Amino acid sequence: MVSYSFYETDTRVMNYAEALASRGDHVDVIALRKKSEGNFKVVRGVSIYKIQERSLNEYRSFTYFFKLLKFFLKSTIILTLRHSRKSYDLIHIHTIPDFQVFCTFIAKLTGSKVILDIHDLVPELYANKFGVDDNSLIFKALLKIEQISAQYADHVILANHIWGEKLKLRANLDEKSTVFINYYDSKTFHPRPKVNKKEFIAIYPGSLNYHQGLDIAIKALSLIRNEINNFKFYIYGEGPQKKILRDLIERVNLTDIVFLNDQKPIDDIAEIIASADLGIVPKRNDFFGSEAFSTKILEFMSSGVPVILSKTKIDSFYFNDEVVKFFEPENEHDLAKSILLLLKDDGFRNQIIQNALRFSKNFSWQEKKSEYYTLVDSLIAVKKITHTL
Repeated sequence: MVSYSFYETDTRVMNYAEALASRGDHVDVIALRKKSEGNFKVVRGVSIYKIQERSLNEYRSFTYFFKLLKFFLKSTIILTLRHSRKSYDLIHIHTIPDFQVFCTFIAKLTGSKVILDIHDLVPELYANKFGVDDNSLIFKALLKIEQISAQYADHVILANHIWGEKLKLRANLDEKSTVFINYYDSKTFHPRPKVNKKEFIAIYPGSLNYHQGLDIAIKALSLIRNEINNFKFYIYGEGPQKKILRDLIERVNLTDIVFLNDQKPIDDIAEIIASADLGIVPKRNDFFGSEAFSTKILEFMSSGVPVILSKTKIDSFYFNDEVVKFFEPENEHDLAKSILLLLKDDGFRNQIIQNALRFSKNFSWQEKKSEYYTLVDSLIAVKKITHTL
């Protein structure tokens, strides 16, 4: 597997890799590393090669692209060298970027099958991140790269059904695509006994990008600060909005209520989520955020934590008012009302929790990973038949 991400904080990559390792497959992951980390690590049977450092605060498109290109070149060399020593049956490439799939060029020529796993639609993500118009030359170029990358792969995985239908049309995929949403790991995310405490804890774990709408949540809390005694909101994550959010917290005088924390490994986040009283996911309903599915929603649900959720296109597709508390996107007043409702109405909160626990059981990775095994084995079977012929 190749992923321009930090393995220990990427649930999607971890689920795939550890599922294969648990059944006895040899799994290598080429990924990023944080400062002070080593270059190699084994986690639950998965060998992780950490080949490049990264911070998550790129503000300029050139810097962002340069880091992606550097990772592409390094991963191509390392993957090719390792493949030449003992060939890979299958290489699973995780975006972003789409062109990362071409690091498999030599391996694919010599028989390896390739999966391209599109976590995010890159043209929309880039346009949202750097303010690019969808009629611009760069956006159209990214669409072409997406199409070529998808057609090059032996199979394409999409992260939600809306994107699955969109990419089928954009890349002419026919039948060689599958949707795997960001299923939660029920071994990691599950209810735990609540510790008696005096404070009501709300949390947000995830990337700190503009489309995530954390500024909306902070503004909502500023509207009701006199009505939320013993309420705390903890944000865990990294991203280009971190300094902006810190400045906003100080400007609206919420330093005693809202706390910015560093990104945490998945196992730590699972404990933090389970100890919380409320999850807040305040995404914007914009060009990208409206269709980006958030893993954290199912992680909250499966941990027995009620969720306040912006009613975006994608979240309306998967969820309903019985399992989450929706609020109008980008409306801090409506979000403030929703926070007060979940804070003060124990009966409503418990009803949401129980409904969500039942609902989330259908989205456990433990229930869905057999479908991934079937996909992997079918691709390898084709490889073996082709090799025999």
